[in-house]
Amino acid sequence: MPVRIPDDLPAAGILESENIFVMSETRAANQDIRPMRVLILNLMPNKIETETQLLRLLGNTPLQVGVDLLRIHDKESKHTSVDHMNTFYRDFEDVRHNNYDGLIITGAPLGQIDFEDVVYWDHIKEIIDWSQKHVTSVLFLCWAAHAGLFHLYGINRGLLAQKRSGVFNHVRASEPHPLLRGFDDEFYAPHSRFAEINIEDIRRHSEVEILAESPEAGAYIVLSRDSRNLFVMGHPEYQKGTLNDEYLRDLSQGLNPNIPINYYRNDDPSQDQIARWHSHGSLLVSNWLNYYVYQLTPYDLSDMSKMTPWESKKNT
Repeated sequence: MPVRIPDDLPAAGILESENIFVMSETRAANQDIRPMRVLILNLMPNKIETETQLLRLLGNTPLQVGVDLLRIHDKESKHTSVDHMNTFYRDFEDVRHNNYDGLIITGAPLGQIDFEDVVYWDHIKEIIDWSQKHVTSVLFLCWAAHAGLFHLYGINRGLLAQKRSGVFNHVRASEPHPLLRGFDDEFYAPHSRFAEINIEDIRRHSEVEILAESPEAGAYIVLSRDSRNLFVMGHPEYQKGTLNDEYLRDLSQGLNPNIPINYYRNDDPSQDQIARWHSHGSLLVSNWLNYYVYQLTPYDLSDMSKMTPWESKKNT
């Protein structure tokens, strides 16, 4: 089934050229199907690039998904036009009385700033708190995963001496878990961040569990015990060239970055990049939408009290 997006969203043409099934809102309105309603809080500077990456993953599921795009503030974006933001993005006041099947909060280029020093930290906390009553399941990505674990459970991160950048091997949890259905015992995923949560701090917390981890990059997939909040420390949405773009950007800014690990052929930036994570990235989002959103959410979103209890689905 397709991802349902506004008629003129720039991502539509890109996704259709890649044979990703998308459907305009006009066409979807003529179908007698209730699509999953997913809200995306996009904190990344290049909004269109991130929209397209996430819509690729949402468009590769068997469910029809309607998407609303949310911005954290109405200040002018340096990397995205005012017309695009005003046309396709909504402010929190516009959606705070809505309920959603899912919420995705993206990463942000804030890895070296204390949470309390982030200019919109209070707003982030407000949206996270709101989501716990108005959203069936929340997917936190990279910086947002660290922010969510800190705000909801008090698990803090530490800064790394050098940016963690590359494609790392991960090991899945040995016990059966719906989120990991179809996963290989070992799989790859990209990371790009300046901070990391000590994996033992996560293990010690009774309200969360680690579902996948990397010997080099630490915890990757962390799920709250009530299954409402999913924290992914890396970037399953990244495309083949994204780490290369970031590496070249950091070089141009004189940051002397390390070469992303296990990414270029022969670890040589002059050679091709190797994408090793797309299949598991798509599977992760598909499993999340199916088992933690679609299977639990009420048909009538106005009554979240009818949501299937978490515990009844936890071990199915």
